[in-house]
Amino acid sequence: MSFSEQGFAFLTRLENNNDRAWFKQHQDEYETLLRGPALTFIEQMQQPIQALSPRLTAVAKKVGGSLMRPQRDTRFGHDKSPYKLNVGIQFRHFQGKDVHAPGLYLHLANDGCFIAAGIWRPESKVLGAIRQCIDDNPRAYSKALEELQRHGFTMDGDSLMRPPKGFDKSHPLINELKRKDFVALKMLTKEQVCSNNFVDFCASEFQHTQALMRYLCFALDLDY
Repeated sequence: MSFSEQGFAFLTRLENNNDRAWFKQHQDEYETLLRGPALTFIEQMQQPIQALSPRLTAVAKKVGGSLMRPQRDTRFGHDKSPYKLNVGIQFRHFQGKDVHAPGLYLHLANDGCFIAAGIWRPESKVLGAIRQCIDDNPRAYSKALEELQRHGFTMDGDSLMRPPKGFDKSHPLINELKRKDFVALKMLTKEQVCSNNFVDFCASEFQHTQALMRYLCFALDLDY
């Protein structure tokens, strides 16, 4: 069981019928076309993920594992549609309790598919530790960026408008120090996602993010 065009078509239909009654009526299709293939993918990625780092987790569970839930958090936004229009899978560091831990990520959606590595929206203490590490160890961080760029990854996420407190605007890595997210991202095509060798492809691509992952874990005093 692998990802398919039918799965993306289901997300299109969900976008046009994003309510709980419709989703309940089509729960079997969701299981067959999206959740089932996602859980199979996670199972198949367990060995490659462990080869990258035994500290990363690949847990094929419907709830509480590597597959992110389909329900949206509607508490704080104007958009009250109940379901996400994407499939999200995260292989995160075992010492992290949520999506904000260092990890590897796969995102599948009709408006864009990508793989990513790093840490998204870390709390202020964690963010401060990463920035201080970049200031103390700029060469290793720059080497990690060079490795990512060689293989088609770009750094993504939000940044501050001004330099963070304690760092001068003339710092050679000031644009990196301004980051609020430390995420390397590479876009994928639907053809790549639906191919028979997608597991091997992801394992190979995640290999290119190892320098960044090691750096972030070093900055946060985490084993990797």
